[in-house]
Amino acid sequence: MRGFDLTPYRRSTVGFDRLFDLIENSARLGQPDNYPPFNIERLSEDRYRVTLAIAGFKAEEIDITAQLNLLLISGKKTETEQDRAKFLHLGIANRNFERRFELADFVRVEDANLADGLLTIDLVREIPDAMKPRKIAINGKGAVIDLGKGDQESDKDAA
Repeated sequence: MRGFDLTPYRRSTVGFDRLFDLIENSARLGQPDNYPPFNIERLSEDRYRVTLAIAGFKAEEIDITAQLNLLLISGKKTETEQDRAKFLHLGIANRNFERRFELADFVRVEDANLADGLLTIDLVREIPDAMKPRKIAINGKGAVIDLGKGDQESDKDAA
């Protein structure tokens, strides 16, 4: 992605600064560490799942922190040199890690599970009702149709 210029897009869009900054920063950082390996799935329109392969880690060695627009997953092994001395070959990576995922607005962590060496984190996007699209009826005395649900709400008669 070297040499990719987002300036023309910045000139013709409003409010996408954060997205362009993320793209430019990820291009500058180069090749990220790929441990632990992970999958990102889209389960439905507003539901996602992040799965990390963290064989050998216990639940108490994993820390999941959800901040505004950031999901931080870190693992810290507490092994000593005595534990390493028992192995003739150490091929399973058990090193400490930190994995960051930038989250879109209104995405929150719903659940996290650790089973069979896989950490699954379920995410859901919940758009506030005030930001959902609404259809306004013309000459309808304040009738509003919520396009998200299809219901019709009407204001109480003012008279």
